[in-house]
Amino acid sequence: MSKWFLNEEGSVRSGWKVLGFIALFMAMGIGLGMIAKAFHAPRPSNTLLVWINAIVMALASLICVRLEKRAFRDLGFRLGSRWFREFGLGALLGLLLMVVTALVVKGFGGFHWEQAAAIGARQMLAAALLFLGVAFNEEIMSRGYPFQRLVEGAGPWVGQLVFAALFAFLHWGNPGMHGATKAWATLNIGLAAILLGFCYLRTKSLALPIGLHLGWNWAQGSLLGFGVSGTTDVKGLWTPVFHGKPEWLTGGAFGLEASLPCALVCGLAIFVLWRWRGVTANAVSADASTASAS
Repeated sequence: MSKWFLNEEGSVRSGWKVLGFIALFMAMGIGLGMIAKAFHAPRPSNTLLVWINAIVMALASLICVRLEKRAFRDLGFRLGSRWFREFGLGALLGLLLMVVTALVVKGFGGFHWEQAAAIGARQMLAAALLFLGVAFNEEIMSRGYPFQRLVEGAGPWVGQLVFAALFAFLHWGNPGMHGATKAWATLNIGLAAILLGFCYLRTKSLALPIGLHLGWNWAQGSLLGFGVSGTTDVKGLWTPVFHGKPEWLTGGAFGLEASLPCALVCGLAIFVLWRWRGVTANAVSADASTASAS
């Protein structure tokens, strides 16, 4: 019976580690909710709620890696100059992917932009803080401990496909997920998950995927004014005015993530990362040594 739980080295199999992490995170979330209800805590703002979820996710990850006698930084948080460079590069890449997608849609006559009123630096920074929390929370869940253990146990493509499907499924409850929009959004969110997975696999760090996730969401919503996975709470610096073109071209109210151009741009980015050999082992070791020394 133990062979179902232990591998040849006598360690718990990766699948059980993933299930254990999910159970732990859910238990911590339920427990925190019960405490908040007992003390009649007011409902937090969206930004605070996102960061609370991110902290709970990080604590669950910390517990799991410590049970394995590993360090939290081994999940992809070896902070140092390389980490912050990759984070910045990821943010720029995410922004670039959304801008290119929007320009393709605009080039086909899908919309035109009008400048929004009363949107300044304060609103843009507040949106960045919100989307940073979203990026941290979703990346530590989808490219952090459970993803990495599944990759270790079953290989990168199993990890990629399982978490791409899970990432897309978790967005099914978002506003606007119906009909053809649901099909295109599911496809593109799955492709985005594979893209973010390659960001981790090629760098062995969560800096690039967190940065890309942040840049993608912030550019799509706060800068360009589109919906972000169906949510329209964040107002953009610019407002797109649609011209009645099909939603498979524009993404409609759901956002650019439900459009054909987004699938093409994501596919191209995945191909580039697939062909990229990634960061060398020497570079990772050197950065880890610098972080330890500091």
